[in-house]
Amino acid sequence: MANQYWLMKSEPYVYSIDDLEKDGSTCWEGVRNYMARNNMRAMSVGDEVLYYHSNDKPPGVVGLARVCKEAYPDHYAFDKNEKYFDAKSDPDNPRWWMVDVEFVAKFHEQVGLPELKADPALAQMELIRYGRLSVQAVTKKEFAHVKKMAGYKG
Repeated sequence: MANQYWLMKSEPYVYSIDDLEKDGSTCWEGVRNYMARNNMRAMSVGDEVLYYHSNDKPPGVVGLARVCKEAYPDHYAFDKNEKYFDAKSDPDNPRWWMVDVEFVAKFHEQVGLPELKADPALAQMELIRYGRLSVQAVTKKEFAHVKKMAGYKG
């Protein structure tokens, strides 16, 4: 099966690309939107990810990650002491899922949302059309175009 491409958003003060680089990999927990959850459930090991800093000035793509573990139940949903607890999520029938991602690269320069929006080649990108979703599908062409905009050669 061919790789799929994604964009995943994180607020830089919560978990930045620098945090991912330092840690090497992390679980992508706390997603509480059904469409974003379904996107994570569709991910495969090796899928490539545009790492996006939301709530930045400006927000934008700051690097690359890769899915290194396919979807599994988000155990934070079952723990009453966690901020992502969901009383309706049952370990026998989990409502929420997460994947693990690993660091690939940090861009030298962020590709800001204003640049992304201004580029006609990205007019149909989910980020431009439906901005709020935290885990989004990206086409191979869009993925390559954003990497080119960042000056990424890898």
